[in-house]
Amino acid sequence: MSDGSVGHSMRLLEVENLDVRYGQIQALKGVSLRVEEGEIVTLLGANGAGKTTLMRTISGLLRPRAGHVRFRGEDITRVGADRIVRLGISHAPEGRRVFPTLTVAENLMLGGYTRAPAEAAQSLKQVLLMFPRLEERSRQLAGTLSGGEQQMLAIGRALMAKPRLLLLDEPSLGLAPIIVRDIFRALRQIRQQGMTLLLVEQNARMALKLADRGYVLETGHIALQASARELLESPEVQATYLGRETSSADGARQQP
Repeated sequence: MSDGSVGHSMRLLEVENLDVRYGQIQALKGVSLRVEEGEIVTLLGANGAGKTTLMRTISGLLRPRAGHVRFRGEDITRVGADRIVRLGISHAPEGRRVFPTLTVAENLMLGGYTRAPAEAAQSLKQVLLMFPRLEERSRQLAGTLSGGEQQMLAIGRALMAKPRLLLLDEPSLGLAPIIVRDIFRALRQIRQQGMTLLLVEQNARMALKLADRGYVLETGHIALQASARELLESPEVQATYLGRETSSADGARQQP
């Protein structure tokens, strides 16, 4: 397949030949990808394929055995996670990871800790406009929110740093379809504001409809890369990732 380049002018993120191990287990094997400024790129793959490992490595939470991560031309492979946030990469992790004993407002302000108070206050206004439910719940403890509200909070907290690149890991996991639609509506808004996204998402069809390009990870290596349209139309992708998709209608795993 073609690489599906959409002709953006600046390469924002470049991952080159990344190897990551957990002890004796090799989680990533020679993974290379790129994200251009203004793109949405999605990562598809089964559980255990290495998607979360790749996101955690880009954001500085894991150290690779080999390979490089470059952001805006700067090698950030060995840079700490706190500095990576300051450079312009925010990560909304799988499982949301909100601070349950802090209020919604406190969680959000923690996301803006790298910025001047006036800038953080401006970001807070923008996040609350995007997620009105968070404004309604601003004084509520994050641990008492529904799953969907916690996901909105996790995305909002990541946006507080005003990143150039937003890493989103499974934003719709376990959520009811109506909440998933709300989350993807917010992602379209984020895109309209010119932000660049690298998205890991179990709902492959929705992710590919939103994205410009995509990569398929299989057991730690890139098996396919193409434009989102080509991946949607690929028989292999349809059979593996789209055929049995339930659009998050698996009631047993849903949260409101």
